[in-house]
Amino acid sequence: MTFGKSIKIFLIDGDPSGRLTCELSNWTGLAYRIPRTEVKKCGDRPNLNSTGVYMLFGRNDDDKEAVYIGEAEEVYTRLQSHLREKDFWNEVIVFISKDENLNKAHIKYIENKLYEKAKAANRYDVLNGNIPPMPSITEADRAEMDEFISNLEMLVNMLGHKLFVEIKDTSETNDGEILYIKGARDANAKGVQTQEGFVVLQGSRIASSVVNSYSERLEAKRNDLIRTQKVQIQNGEFVVMEDLLFSSPSLAADIVMGKSANGLTEWKNKYGTILKDLS
Repeated sequence: MTFGKSIKIFLIDGDPSGRLTCELSNWTGLAYRIPRTEVKKCGDRPNLNSTGVYMLFGRNDDDKEAVYIGEAEEVYTRLQSHLREKDFWNEVIVFISKDENLNKAHIKYIENKLYEKAKAANRYDVLNGNIPPMPSITEADRAEMDEFISNLEMLVNMLGHKLFVEIKDTSETNDGEILYIKGARDANAKGVQTQEGFVVLQGSRIASSVVNSYSERLEAKRNDLIRTQKVQIQNGEFVVMEDLLFSSPSLAADIVMGKSANGLTEWKNKYGTILKDLS
């Protein structure tokens, strides 16, 4: 069972694009979202120099969303060093405890779990050079930290980063929700609609070639999927290697079919009903 949550946001400088704090009711955690350009102002936040975890957000050299996940016993001091040493990031989200009950082992545990969750979700390029070590903590501490992590994930998502959200958990997808396309040139794909757009599922096949009228924009998108090995050529077939999120059913259909397509009529459920009639 899920319950509603009350979230309190405070704009530190009165600027919605600037520094802010974020809290959940009845939770000891406190989140800061800080633009890179505002980090040096944070000397006026004494609690930022306590123990905590943080995520540096930016883009990598391929212009993909990227993150570095870290921990520190004095977060503000660590952030100042990252201003000098890491240039990819433009925003940081920090989590500390209002009652200062996080110790070094706690934040090491949280850092390890966040790293694993970010890698599993596979939305961001995780720039940590090494896997954060897992400390030894008691079962009671693990339970408390897992609850802390659950709330942390919610607030990171609410603050605009789906870092820990898997594109689609197909284990929870009903068979009736799956949509299909079969087309020329070996196109044979499955997909589902989500709150974010349309997901073409792992194992699908996209067309082995494209029509002459295929746009340069779509061809560039298709080639990028192949270059990054999200689509691989196996025995002459172009196989989708991981769930792929597209902004619309039509864009997904364009890529799958290798031609301009209307996703509302091309995607069908197992009974042959088109997506347009399922809405």
